[in-house]
Amino acid sequence: MSASARRAAVLGHPVAHSLSPVLHRAAYVELGLDWRYDAIEVEAEALAGFVTGLDAGWAGLSLTMPHKQSVIPLLDHVEPLAELVGAVNTVLVQANPRGGVVLTGANTDVHGIVAALREAGQVPQAPHAVVLGAGATAASTLAALGELGCARPVVLARSLARVGALRRAAHRMGLEPEVRTFDAGTAVLLATADVVVATTPAGALDTLAAGLAEVRPGAVLLDVVYDPRPTPLMTAWRAAGGLAVGGERMLLHQAGEQVRLMTGRVAPLAAMDAALQDALGRATRV
Repeated sequence: MSASARRAAVLGHPVAHSLSPVLHRAAYVELGLDWRYDAIEVEAEALAGFVTGLDAGWAGLSLTMPHKQSVIPLLDHVEPLAELVGAVNTVLVQANPRGGVVLTGANTDVHGIVAALREAGQVPQAPHAVVLGAGATAASTLAALGELGCARPVVLARSLARVGALRRAAHRMGLEPEVRTFDAGTAVLLATADVVVATTPAGALDTLAAGLAEVRPGAVLLDVVYDPRPTPLMTAWRAAGGLAVGGERMLLHQAGEQVRLMTGRVAPLAAMDAALQDALGRATRV
């Protein structure tokens, strides 16, 4: 690499499946940057050692599970949105004039969710929204829905005993979600929604999809899963008359925002999208 080259990477456990290298490398080529981007397997107990070893040759990190919360105490600064959400998926590395580096945490998942929903269809002002799942991505989803004017979404969780962190994040954001568990009335609830965001792992909502018969015409579903593509929930949603978009669109837009933050340049979304579609097509053909 040249003297102007810098490094970036996505950290996670597991991380081999990540499409972040495809997106960031395509952006670097289009921008004419001699930068390197890797996927690095980092277990939870090794995160602190990795982060404290960063130097000025690094531009930033993308973070996936299980690191989005545990990285926060390791940072010098956390941007307000990431602090509200309680999740950092982006670390920016800047040289400190007094030596070492300054690490700043940001959250681009919120941007990715808003952009993917708007790309999918017309989202009404103050939509009636439902969030499926209550983990870290659900907190980013609440922030995204807040930006869209929805202050009181419904959150469906598998267990109310595990929603404390989400409730605290919602309180920091000034939102008042109604938290329920999945039950026999879930399909009826979805039929009245303008926007639904599914944040659960692949396969978790297949039973729900099988019973889905009705949605509002033009209602928008974002399923953050992109393998399989489309998911059974997306297929059922479209069959019922709704609009559905997969997690690869959220991935594209959040990565574009990461590129902008790390490079200071406008992300070349068209080139990134082309590389993403090629990678997804190759994965489908395997």
